[in-house]
Order: sequence, then C-alpha cells, then structure tokens
Amino acid sequence: MLHKIDSLYQEKEYKNIIMLKKHSNDVPNGEKTKVLYLIANSYVNLNQEDSALAYYQNALKHYNNSIEDETTIKIKSEIFEILRSQNNYDFKYKNYLKDIYTYAKSKNSSKWLSYYYISTGIEFSKVNSIDSAKYYYLKALKLPQNPNNYYSENDIYSALGSLYSYHLKKHDSAVFYYNKALKIYYRDTTITKDTNKEFNLFNNIGNAYKRAKRYKVALKYFKQAEDIELPKFNRKSKKILFNNISATYYYAKNWEKAYVYLYKYDSIKNLINLKDQNTAISKIKEQYDNEKLRADNLEMESKRKQNRNLLIGALALIVFGGTTMLLIQKNTRKKQKLAEQEKVLETQKLATVLKEQELISIDAMIEGQEKERQRIANDLHDDLGGLMASVKLHFNVLKEKQTPELFNKTTTLIDEAYKKIRSVAHSKNSGVIAKQGLLVAVKNMANKISVANKLTLQVIDHGLENRLENSLELTIFRIIQELITNVIKHAEATEVTIHLTNHEDTLNIMVEDDGKGFNPNQITTKNKGMGISSIDKRVEHLGGTMTIESEPKKGTTVIIDIPT
Repeated sequence: MLHKIDSLYQEKEYKNIIMLKKHSNDVPNGEKTKVLYLIANSYVNLNQEDSALAYYQNALKHYNNSIEDETTIKIKSEIFEILRSQNNYDFKYKNYLKDIYTYAKSKNSSKWLSYYYISTGIEFSKVNSIDSAKYYYLKALKLPQNPNNYYSENDIYSALGSLYSYHLKKHDSAVFYYNKALKIYYRDTTITKDTNKEFNLFNNIGNAYKRAKRYKVALKYFKQAEDIELPKFNRKSKKILFNNISATYYYAKNWEKAYVYLYKYDSIKNLINLKDQNTAISKIKEQYDNEKLRADNLEMESKRKQNRNLLIGALALIVFGGTTMLLIQKNTRKKQKLAEQEKVLETQKLATVLKEQELISIDAMIEGQEKERQRIANDLHDDLGGLMASVKLHFNVLKEKQTPELFNKTTTLIDEAYKKIRSVAHSKNSGVIAKQGLLVAVKNMANKISVANKLTLQVIDHGLENRLENSLELTIFRIIQELITNVIKHAEATEVTIHLTNHEDTLNIMVEDDGKGFNPNQITTKNKGMGISSIDKRVEHLGGTMTIESEPKKGTTVIIDIPT
C-alpha cells in the first residue's frame, strides 16, 4: 500500500490518496508512519489543515523511536506550520520549535538551525521586537547555504523584506530585499521548486508598492501572483491576495473592480471557514493530548483492582504496612525538609558569590582610580614640578639679562611643560575601570555560578569587540547580575543563556532560562519585586526598554535594549 500511495503522491493525486485512508490500519507498523505522513500532506495540499493535523499526530504516535531524529522533527515542523498558520488561533505551539532547536544543536544541522532562526525571527516580528527579529534573520544568513536547508537564502531575504515593509515602513528597502529573493528563486532550475514562494514574493512586492501609494505598480505584481496555481494553502493565500487587490482598487478609486475582488474575497472566505477549522484543530489536539491520559487511567484502574484483591488476602499485614508507611512518610518529610534547607543554603551561597563578584568589580574600579590619582600626582611632582622650577629660574635670569638664547630656551621649556600636561590628560581619559571589561566580567560570573551550582550559564556575544564607556559597562553588569540573582532565587532553572548583541547604536541583552516561569500580567507598577524594580529603574535611567516574556512551566525570557 505504501508503494501505491507514494506513486499517487508523486502524481499529485491527492484525492485518490484520501480515498485509500480507510485502509491505513491494515498497513504494517514499519510502513504506517510514512503512509500517515503522506495522507497528512495530501490534506494540506487540499487545504484541509484540520484533517492534516490529525494524521500528523497519528504519524508521530506510531513512529517507534524514543529518540528524536529527522522523521520526528520533520513531522513536528509540519504540525508547527499548521498551528502557526491559523488566524486568531491562540495555541501554545512553541514547544515544537524548542524541540527542533534542541535537535538542530545536537546534530549541528544547518538545515534545522535555519528553520529555527527564521521561525524565531518571525515570532519576534509578531511582537514588534524588530532588532531581535533582524538579528535572527542575519544569523540564518550566515549559515552554510545548501539545498537541504529548510529555509533557503531566498526565504531569508523575503523575511527581511517583510520586516522593512510591515514594521519599519521603509518600502524601497523592502522591495530591494524582495527582488533579491526573486532573483535567487529564478536561478533555481529544479522542476520541484516551491511556487508558493514565487506567489508570496509577488504578493509582498505588491503590498510594498501599495503602502507607498504606487497603486498601478502594485496591481501589476498582484496580477502576476493571481496567475499562479498554488500546491499548498491555495485558498488561504488567494483570500489574502484578493483582499489586497480589492483594497488597492479602492485606494485607486476604481470602485467597480474593488467590488469584484471583494466578492471573490468573500466567496473564498466562506469556503475556507477558518473558525470551524480552528475549532476542529483544537479538538484534534485535545484528543491527542488526552489519549495518553486515558491509557494511564485504564492502567491505574487495573492496578486498583489488583491491589484490592491483594488486600483482601493480606488483611493481617495491614497494621504492619500502615506502620511502615507512617515511618516512610516521616522519613520522607525529614528528607524533604533537609533538601529545602540545603536549597536555601545553596541559594544564599550563590547570592554571596554574586555579591563578592560585584564587590570585586567595585574594588577593582576604586583601586584603578587610586593608582591613576597617584600616577597623576607623581607626574605633576616629579616631571612638571621640576620643569616649572626650571622655567621660573630662567624667567628670573631673563629678567636680569634679556638675551635671545635664554628666551628661546625658556620657550622650549614652556612647550615641554604643555606637552607633559597633555600627556597626563590623555592618560587620565584612557580608562581606569577593571581591565577585563563587560564581556569578560559576565563570563567570569557565569563560570563561578556554574561551578558553584547545578545551574549552567552560557554567554553568547555578538559585536562586542570594542569596550563601552566605563560607567555604562558597570551598570549593565549590575543589571545582568540582578537578573541572574532572580533566576537563582525564584526560577528553579537548570540552564540560563545570556545573549549580548551590539547593534551599532543599541545594546541588546537577552536572558533566557528553562525555569518554572510565571504570568507576566501579575507584574504591575505597584507589586513589582525589589529585583525587577531595581532593574527597571536602571534600564529607564539608561534610556532603554525592558520586555518580559514568560508563562508557567515554560521558562522566562527578559529582553533589554539600551542605547549606546
């Protein structure tokens, strides 16, 4: 059956594949995942994403491999794309993206790293975090480009074009990136290249020109998109296109054609019925998540019956068992109490380490300032003091004997004194704060905490080859230190990643942890904790912004942008 379905899929006979789905239960286990996957793909090509999701989930369930590999990651990426494509569908789909990133890092796969970077950039663009979105797009562009990459160079330039068009409102720059992507697309001579990409580029270029009020040029690109027959997401894509064309004709005051395309938009919108699809997707996901729960309940019920029979035949052991359980419970509580005390001590130990690190930084700064003051005083006393005494002596002699030779020598001494003063001034401004700088200080702190605790800290930097101003570096170090302190005290995390990215005129700080998370809506101006309040004030003092993204059991991400 697998061979038959595979042949039909190659011939794009998607409806015939759907007709064979009732026989999927008869397929051997070794072939079942592939068959279910092809049926799911067929539903996608027929614009029935709710049914596709059900078969992707079944394919994942029937795949007999407990370790992530290319098959599971490919299926998870398809599920992620369906859930992300649903309009007004608030679903926690980002866990699939995290699984893909973990697999990509473990295999050093440029194919899946490109997928993760672009998808993460898109997520940041949704919340208008433009610098972070651009950072991930450019990070994807630096990966080795090969045909196996999920997102190609074409997709990256297209994403950059959308960033400039939708968010930055720089339409000329957007068209530049879209055209760059289009040229790369046309260089691809393979028969199987994705025509959805060509459609999206024409539609996006048309939108850029529409926003620039160049309606005639916009309609030219919209028409090119309309002529393309799409293999995937045909109705949804055409619905978006017809809405764009209708709006463009409206702005161009061509009311008749605006109405024609508005009618087309309404017709295809009724065919899609996104509300019903989203409801179906929600039910499918809920059913899938509850399957394991139902199986666990059946197993628990079986054990309960077995335990009941055992208890009937062992009534004499009840008292002994009860006594034993009480002792075990008492011992468990004692162990839990000891574990909690140990955790408190460990937290206090780490807090002490952080405090010591801060004091070391401050001591280094003060010591450097003292040494600098002492050096300046010595320079003034040893060099300038003697020099000015000589100048004074020459002036006294010059007063008595006005000779050209003595006048020139006195002028030379004054010039030398001026140069000495300039040398002292330049040395003073060369910087006396700790020699190591912000990046090394953060990495040292991360190493000390990682050694002292089960918490692992990773520091990722970009564009920090040059030092920042001394007081700015110290303030930023204290902000990061406070963020890590909050993680240690509250997050119960095992891993923390600190991203430091210098975007020419802005420093982006992003601290991510895999801890228990929380609801950011609970943070208000009245009930901020001391840690958050202190960080917020420091960031505000530097003219920066802070964003907190978190949800229970999903970790926390704090993003700070500070102008440099």
